[in-house]
Amino acid sequence: MKIICIGRNYAEHAKEMNSPLPSSPIFFMKPETSLLRTRDFFYPKFTNDLHYECEIVLKIDKVGKNIQEKFANTYYSSFTLGIDFTARDLQKNCKEKGLPWEIAKSFDQSAPLSKKWFPIKGIQENIDFDLKLNGEIVQEGSSKDMLFSFDQIISYVSKYLTLKKGDLIFTGTPSGVGEVQIGDHLKASLMGKEVLNFNIR
Repeated sequence: MKIICIGRNYAEHAKEMNSPLPSSPIFFMKPETSLLRTRDFFYPKFTNDLHYECEIVLKIDKVGKNIQEKFANTYYSSFTLGIDFTARDLQKNCKEKGLPWEIAKSFDQSAPLSKKWFPIKGIQENIDFDLKLNGEIVQEGSSKDMLFSFDQIISYVSKYLTLKKGDLIFTGTPSGVGEVQIGDHLKASLMGKEVLNFNIR
């Protein structure tokens, strides 16, 4: 199982990061060990600037390669929310030196994932979600604001990587990303239903 993460998929987030809008999906990988296996998240000792990024996550249902966009919707049937934690200080240092920045994105437990999955069949409206930090909404997103749709992402990624059953795709974060500290509390809701609720310890 692999975790594929899409970067800069919301225009306002690209703007807040002072990054240009992409002409095609940007993706990077996290290993399976990035999934949060405990109830709470333990702040890693190697960073002093840890940021949250809340995202809609898709689960791949079957093997696929070079998937045409018109068939992409047959490769997933459920979605949920996850958080892509980023060690922003490590990422900044890597970028300045022209180095890969997996160290800032792919560390252990950097991908909290809800255990509550929702069927996508029958969903006609936009998928809305939000993230609260210590009870205050810090991120609000909707699938309608994505630069690249679920199907476009799957079609593009499958040109380069074979998708397999159980793979996860983090589809990008809206604006409002920010720092967390030890003692903070995060709560994420998907279509008005709470799906993530944990502390930073």
